[in-house]
This record gives sequence, structure tokens and C-alpha cells, in this order.
Amino acid sequence: MTDHTIGIDISKARLDVFDSKRQEVRSFNNTEAGFRELSKWLVSYPPTRVIYEPTGPYHRNFEEHFCGKWPLVKVNPLQARRFSQACGTRAKTDALDARGLARMGGALELEPDVPVSKTTRVLKDLQLARTALVKDRTRLRNRSHIQSNKVLQRQTKARLDLVEKQIDQLDAEISKLI
Repeated sequence: MTDHTIGIDISKARLDVFDSKRQEVRSFNNTEAGFRELSKWLVSYPPTRVIYEPTGPYHRNFEEHFCGKWPLVKVNPLQARRFSQACGTRAKTDALDARGLARMGGALELEPDVPVSKTTRVLKDLQLARTALVKDRTRLRNRSHIQSNKVLQRQTKARLDLVEKQIDQLDAEISKLI
């Protein structure tokens, strides 16, 4: 099997895709319909790897849709940018980013990530949310020790109570999934 690397630059509205085998860039909507169209386009040339960067919330649906279907490789955006710069690419467009991702994946022979279950992804989201709430709780507790204004003390206590309740809810959900 010859190497066939796909690089995908993911944005809110679209997926810019570079196919190393065809040396072609295509654009698809970042929607379920766009995912189906992308799948149809790739079905005749199954990829060795599909390289993409995590892009805030925009890569999540893509990742969930293609996990287990395509050999996905999630790469660090800074490393991908530095690789492109090292290859002499100074401009930054979505199509060039997709090409750079494909080039990086092929040159480094990046191995596809092990597919994770939906439950594992949900647990990770819950844990991230819990970690953020714990930081909020610490910040609120620290603030409550130095406040002298009664209104601020009441507001901080109310927020702290809410954060505690939300942590308990997340803990219950995590326990249920485990």
C-alpha cells in the first residue's frame, strides 16, 4: 500500500483538505453533510493517515464522526506550524495549512491515534469541566478570606455554593459513566 496522507485544516465553517495522492485541495462544509461528502470523495483512495489539529470546539464533531472510520492523527498546532516554517512555508492560508499537515504526516510517518470510545470522550469533557470548577472554587475561597464588604461576601458565598453544587453534579455523572 502506498502512503496516502490527508491533511485537514478545520475551521468553524469548513474543512480544507489536501490529498497527497491526488495533489489536490478541496473544501467541505464542517457539517454532517460535509462529512458525508468528504467520505465519498475519499472512499476510492482510503488514506494511510488523516492529519488535523485540534481547533477549539470546531474539530470535535469531525473527530467524533470519523473516529474509528479513518486513521486519525491529531497534532499539536504549534508543532505543525513550526514544521511548515521549517519547510519554507511562510504564508498562512487554510489550503497551505492543510498541505503542511499532510506533508508533516507523511514525512514523519505519524501513526494514527488509537480510537477512543464515546464514553471516554464524554468522561474527558466532564473531567475538564470539573477541573475548571475546582479552580473557580479555589479562587472564590481565596477571595472570600479577604473580602470585608457584606454584599461581596454574600455574592461570593452564593457563587461558591453554586460551584460546589456543580462539582457534585459532575462527580455524580462521572461516577455513573465509570
